[in-house]
Amino acid sequence: MALIVKKFGGSSLATPEHIKKIAKRIVEDKQKNNSIVVVVSASGDTTDDLISMAKKMHPNPPHREMDMLLSTGEIVSSSLMAMAIDNLKEKAVSLTGPQIGIMTDSAHTRASIRKVKTERIKKELQKGNIVVVAGFQGKDDCDEITTLGRGGSDATATALAIALKADVCEIFTDVEGIYTSDPRVVKDAKKIKIISYEEMLEIASSGAQVMQSRSIELASKYKLKLHVRSSFNKKEGTIIMEECESMEKVFVRGVVIAKNEARVTIHNVPNKPGIAAYIFGKIGKEKINVDMIIQSSDHQGKSDISFTVNEESLAQTLEVMERAREHLKAGKVSSDSDIGKIAIVGVGMKTNSGIAGKMFEALAKANINIEMITTSEIRISCAIRRNLCDKAVKVLHKEFELGK
Repeated sequence: MALIVKKFGGSSLATPEHIKKIAKRIVEDKQKNNSIVVVVSASGDTTDDLISMAKKMHPNPPHREMDMLLSTGEIVSSSLMAMAIDNLKEKAVSLTGPQIGIMTDSAHTRASIRKVKTERIKKELQKGNIVVVAGFQGKDDCDEITTLGRGGSDATATALAIALKADVCEIFTDVEGIYTSDPRVVKDAKKIKIISYEEMLEIASSGAQVMQSRSIELASKYKLKLHVRSSFNKKEGTIIMEECESMEKVFVRGVVIAKNEARVTIHNVPNKPGIAAYIFGKIGKEKINVDMIIQSSDHQGKSDISFTVNEESLAQTLEVMERAREHLKAGKVSSDSDIGKIAIVGVGMKTNSGIAGKMFEALAKANINIEMITTSEIRISCAIRRNLCDKAVKVLHKEFELGK
């Protein structure tokens, strides 16, 4: 008898027919004498639709109210899934994140999980129920509803699998696993059978929307293997696990694009110690993730600082930067939302030189200008014009022979 945690994304639950098919698959696994916990996202475009409705009420809705609103999408999915399972003559109960004890900090719209209480969920499993959990949500110490950011249901599933000491944690999506690039853009993209936590974290952080980066961090910390696979067939997907020696033989594992980037620049800041710490400290307090950072050379004691953020965070970032500008008596704050990002990732880059030069040369030959660069041991990212992202990913996928 195994305890299995299964997470299903929004595309897997987009229609009543999809939900019924998933319910049948869940019941089949339950009838093999397994205990099943299911984590669900909001169906289809529900979250985007709710955000659109909110923006019609308020151009910059209060984050607490956004959490109240957005948490409803997953609750609807969990209830419908429990009904579909019950209709197949198997016992099921739907529970919200707060009901099962997902405890978070108080950072509305991007909260982090602090603790998972398992008493309620264990009681339901002992009763023979399939437990269907509304992902993406929890509550803070003041009993306020919080949400975990885009892809937060991945974090819910991973945290539950760790807390319950599950035998398997399966992440179901509309593709068959992790690919060398987005198969919707690169036709010869290949499925990766095994990938390290480190590589997957860089891929997720670079913009691939298969899994949330925080869920990978959790899995890595507790050495939880994840199986990313398709909701629509029973083929083996991709295993995310600890790095092994054979992984270093592949220089570049994948090419990632992100088209939802924005660049923010604060002009004419004093060029002296502590300025960058002040600016990025303020941004960090708002839990806004910054990727690339460039500081221009000193000009009469002043410099410009540019950085990129996710486009969804742009409005909030500009508010923070305006306050920082006033405090620092700096120049204007400007932004550019026509930014995309291209990145190559691979643990083999640790021990092989020349990868960056090869990347930059390939982009140059394709007449793609690089505007910003950031690197880690196993990743090189470049900011480029958004309309060049698809071209860039095809060029790099071919350059590093990932389609073979």
